[in-house]
Amino acid sequence: MGNSLAIGRLFGIPLRLHYTWFVIFALVTISLSWEYFPANYPHWSDGEYWLLGIATSLLFFASVVGHELAHSVVSTINGIPVRSITLFIFGGVARIAREATNPRAELAMALAGPLCSLCLSGIFSLIWFLMRDVSEPLGALAAWLAWINLLLAMFNLIPGFPLDGGRVFRSIIWQVTGNYKRATRIASMTGRGVAYLFIGGGIAMMLFTGDWFGGLWLAFIGWFLDNAASTSYHQAMLREALQGLTARDVMTSNCPSVSPDLTLAQLVRGYAMPGGQRCFLVADESRLEGILTVGDIQAVPQPRWETTTVDKAMTRVDELKMADSGEDAVNLLERMYEEDIAQLPVVSEGRVIGIIARDSLGRFIRTRPDPGL
Repeated sequence: MGNSLAIGRLFGIPLRLHYTWFVIFALVTISLSWEYFPANYPHWSDGEYWLLGIATSLLFFASVVGHELAHSVVSTINGIPVRSITLFIFGGVARIAREATNPRAELAMALAGPLCSLCLSGIFSLIWFLMRDVSEPLGALAAWLAWINLLLAMFNLIPGFPLDGGRVFRSIIWQVTGNYKRATRIASMTGRGVAYLFIGGGIAMMLFTGDWFGGLWLAFIGWFLDNAASTSYHQAMLREALQGLTARDVMTSNCPSVSPDLTLAQLVRGYAMPGGQRCFLVADESRLEGILTVGDIQAVPQPRWETTTVDKAMTRVDELKMADSGEDAVNLLERMYEEDIAQLPVVSEGRVIGIIARDSLGRFIRTRPDPGL
């Protein structure tokens, strides 16, 4: 995942922190230290509030990691490698190498996380019961973690794809219909419906109760779920379309070689518009210096095209990662999303023979025959 920091490995799985995690960690810690603990335990000192707030927040995110590890363990048991676990503003996500190959595996993988959260809720409830009369701070910490893990399990079981509940729902539809694509489509539509309910509920909360913060947060969650449902559906369909294909099959091979001193305006007028090319090999005296795509050109404001040269907008060759011509297309897609790679040159016998642009892979959904939904 782009914009994330690697912090280590758990059972061989890379653990990463997305930059948004620091925002939610600070918000949870401040909420606990300034509001929750002072409101419920007014006799504590300021130091105790902050110490318990930080400790509780850290244990909460450890619980989120446990939730994702449960998914990962079941995924591995089913022969599906886990590429990484990333914590971000809405919790965590385990990135798997591919989707489940049958509805039973999908069901087991989806239920593993919520079941882990329910178990953690029970463990923290037991700690609270045993420690409430022994250590009030420890009991308070355990009580909040018991409640939040129960809430985490319940939230994830909402039947809104790609939440765990949505994946459970998809596995059931998949089992009944025997059609993965149809099940994904139905689960995604249901997920978007759930997202709209969140958005509507947030707006209603703001208008009728005056709780603008809570309403905005609820609507923001709905917006996130809507985007996640739509993105997950398109990615699932793209993986389906790429099954059995290699890098050579999905690459663009008509990439003309252009000079690095050419301006973007000259490039667009002389190459992109007349020939419809979407990628260019930037070479100086037959030496490859970089690659330029239509996306790179569009990233530069159009008024600057007359003065911006190709070498200023291209991705330099030493920044590029390569793909072998025989590499599996689905694995390439996962790698491009995982490492935030916009384009991959395809090499064969040490020579660049084409390029794969991430934004152009979607054409396979539109151009390949559709077996029906």
